[in-house]
Amino acid sequence: MTAATATAAAPLTPARRLSVVAGLRHTLTLAWRSLVQIKHNPMELLDLSIQPVMFVLLFTYVFGTAISGSPGEYLTFALPGIIVQNAFFATMSTGFGLNNDLTKGVFDRLRALPIARWAPLSGRILADTVKQAWSVSLLVSVGAILGFRLGNGLPGLLGAFALLLAFSLAAAWISVLVGVLVDEPEKVQVFGFMVIFPLTFTSNVFVPTDRMPGWLQNWVEINPVTILADALRGLLVGGPVAGPALQSVLWAVGIAAVFAPLAVRALRRRV
Repeated sequence: MTAATATAAAPLTPARRLSVVAGLRHTLTLAWRSLVQIKHNPMELLDLSIQPVMFVLLFTYVFGTAISGSPGEYLTFALPGIIVQNAFFATMSTGFGLNNDLTKGVFDRLRALPIARWAPLSGRILADTVKQAWSVSLLVSVGAILGFRLGNGLPGLLGAFALLLAFSLAAAWISVLVGVLVDEPEKVQVFGFMVIFPLTFTSNVFVPTDRMPGWLQNWVEINPVTILADALRGLLVGGPVAGPALQSVLWAVGIAAVFAPLAVRALRRRV
């Protein structure tokens, strides 16, 4: 029997299947990679830190007196909503970073390594969740300096963190889908401005619902941004929590159920 025949007759060794623990380790490594990149991209640090603070300062001191009578009262109303708006915009960074990796071939190189197939995507999402937590912490800290006070103490703050991050994880699948479908990272940003801007400004993030025209109030009341902002107000300041929080969870589950399969399917087709 020749060497070639012997080689052909030998059974193929099955590919080694990675354990869940190994996949989680790969996810953490790739998440750290995404976080470390911030020091090489100062503009991303501005988006995470300076822009949210500017929104708080501008809206509090420019519109606060006109809407609520004083900047302090307006800050109490608006800060939870600004946190929600910032979270929605931050989810776009997931699609932007993913598209950047796809178009530059980084994602293909990562998938060629002996790592879990889901690690590159989960690492990106985990890193962006950490960025979300940083932005929320920064906004709450700046709000405390300006006079914002927690009505429900630490439990309310932790509950708001958990609810917001859970909703952000679900909404990130929309960003992932867009990031996979478009051919340039800038188009992810365009989508964000075209969809998130009107979605957040036609909510009660900045203005109470009863101050808006009647025809607009109907939409504002069912807007998921409004519902999430109301839930955070209840947790951070005080007021109804159970209803808005439950509706926010249902919205998050619905968004994930629709967009996660679509995003995974589109990603498999592209890579």
